[in-house]
Amino acid sequence: MTFDSRRYEKLDYRRCGNSGLLLPPVSLGMWHNFGTRADHDACRAMMRTAFDLGVTHFDLANNYGPEPGSAEERTGRILREDFAGHRDELIISTKAGYRMWPGPYGEWGSKKYLVASLDQSLKRLGLEYVDIFYSHRPDPLTPLEETLGALDLIVKQGKALYAGVSSYRGAFFVQAVETVRRHDWAPITIHQPCYNMMHRWIESDLLEYTAQYGAGVIVFSPLAQGLLTNKYLDPANPVPEASRAADPDGFLRREAVTEEVVSRVRQLAELANARGQSVAQLAIAWVLRDPRVTSALIGARTPEQVKDCVGALDNLVFTDEELATIDRLFPAD
Repeated sequence: MTFDSRRYEKLDYRRCGNSGLLLPPVSLGMWHNFGTRADHDACRAMMRTAFDLGVTHFDLANNYGPEPGSAEERTGRILREDFAGHRDELIISTKAGYRMWPGPYGEWGSKKYLVASLDQSLKRLGLEYVDIFYSHRPDPLTPLEETLGALDLIVKQGKALYAGVSSYRGAFFVQAVETVRRHDWAPITIHQPCYNMMHRWIESDLLEYTAQYGAGVIVFSPLAQGLLTNKYLDPANPVPEASRAADPDGFLRREAVTEEVVSRVRQLAELANARGQSVAQLAIAWVLRDPRVTSALIGARTPEQVKDCVGALDNLVFTDEELATIDRLFPAD
């Protein structure tokens, strides 16, 4: 099977900070949808659909699954079977920071853990290198110099092309950038924070700094784990069986689907309808309204959801009135 020969005509790629790296405005993540319980054919179809639409970036972490490591294994298999010959057209990222194996060396930000974790990830993916490798979370105990020095080592070894960080708050991000500059280490090319209408902290505590220091931003959870979709708006079926809130192993808890949240999303749906968009498309367009945001990282369970999310790019312009309505429904942090 071949891919759409016109796929690169469909998206306007965005520059990642001051680097030479271009990313699609929508990227596909494998957090909770590529593990052992996922349907392999559906995963293949999602990746192929994304690539046909011009989405060149697939985002992973060592612990993505469930079970930990299984998302990398499945993605590696699909890359071998479906994307042979296309490696140089793809951006593959992975991370390390959360608990991956037992004992004192299986999590956080030590050099021991980060280097060993990436070696394992490369084996699962069947790759010689990843394009981006992240420190997945700040480590309160390991010296920051050790974590960032490990990222520099990994880049110099050719196991990753770019270094990134995830979930670093503004002051800690600045400290990290100043550290790598002082040592002339591999720059922090990209930051991956959580950002959506319900979690807006990066507006006041990060975007100013990423712009100042020339780092790109790829936001995860732009749909707030699915709350910012049409999924929970049916009064007769408020928590659908196939939804994340109904999954006992998922991160979105059933109790998060409150009447108050649903009421606000229902009003958001009226605005989306007026714009000719789904709620998901509106939510993705909203995080991309700021040019300092390079890409929105989506999770999907079907090719149709991938298409719907990429469809957000058809209308990224907001009126002042629309933005004021969103601010009223979901005030800034």
